[in-house]
Amino acid sequence: MRAMVSFTLDGSPASAPEGELLVHAAARHGVFIPTLCHDDKLDPYGGCRMCVVGVEGSPRPLPACATRVTEGMIVSTNSSVPQFRKTLTEMLLAEHLDSNPGGRPNELTDLAQELDAEAPFTLPDAKRKDYEDRNRLMGYTPDSCILCNRCVRYTQEVMQCSALSLEGRGPEARIVPTWERSWLDTECELCGGCLSVCPTGAIFEKFLEGTEQPERELVKTKTTCTFCGVGCQLDLNVDPTTNRIVKVTSEPHYVSNEGNLCVKGRFAFNFVHHPDRLTQPLVRREDGDLHPTSWEDALKAAADGLNRVKAEHGPHSIGFLASARLTMEENFLIQKLARTVVGTNSIHSCEAT
Repeated sequence: MRAMVSFTLDGSPASAPEGELLVHAAARHGVFIPTLCHDDKLDPYGGCRMCVVGVEGSPRPLPACATRVTEGMIVSTNSSVPQFRKTLTEMLLAEHLDSNPGGRPNELTDLAQELDAEAPFTLPDAKRKDYEDRNRLMGYTPDSCILCNRCVRYTQEVMQCSALSLEGRGPEARIVPTWERSWLDTECELCGGCLSVCPTGAIFEKFLEGTEQPERELVKTKTTCTFCGVGCQLDLNVDPTTNRIVKVTSEPHYVSNEGNLCVKGRFAFNFVHHPDRLTQPLVRREDGDLHPTSWEDALKAAADGLNRVKAEHGPHSIGFLASARLTMEENFLIQKLARTVVGTNSIHSCEAT
């Protein structure tokens, strides 16, 4: 347990664990400090300076996302700070040519609306070189990027790879896959983590089947990913006009994945709407064809079949195949069914072959 320290926040006494980031301490006391480059998963960066606050004794405003609380600190978030934020927002808007490339939320335009900020002009060299990639999952629009470096830092700090990097200098700077190759030719696993932390939607989902609805208009349903037994929590984003899943997202507070997903969890959902997908149980009747039926009838047919084989050939003629896609509890029940009900030890997993 870290020692608690006392400090002053906008004239009111406050306390926080020693060394806690000021942006987090302020949030716990009901004071929201906007950020663009900060992410709780990543190390403090202080790049965008949108979270600057006044600290008594400091000659200049300090970034709350990279400043830690100390004993006796006096912090102000409402003196001249709002004007600083508005000026910084206008500077970013001056080279923010595409505010909505893929329908994802844009934290910069949200902040501009809150601060009543507009681009005073458009920089003549604001247009960045376009980037095209042959992968079919993610797209990137440089004219929407504010170079906050969150995506690059995510690949390095969370995924421990060098999938993205900064290229160029000044107005020509942009984010690209390492050595300007395709995402498919780098260490990138196409997990979409960089997409999830992008504050402006510059990195977005690229699908053959999409939606005209922005992400905030989609209906979210929380569920558990079925591709393995880890149990990652995710949100299925459904277009209310077509009732189709159009993207998958996850929140940082979800257990056990903390908002991180693999390529399957984030992008492999089109099977849900495939015309060949089974949506109800089928049982083979006397005519040799499969017929739709109820779950009760299907489970009874399976049980009768297992009992018949067991009676004619013995329990060891029956084998059970488990899967890593199931949870630990479900696999435990499978082996219990095999050993205690059927009486066989022939249990295997498809991942062990």
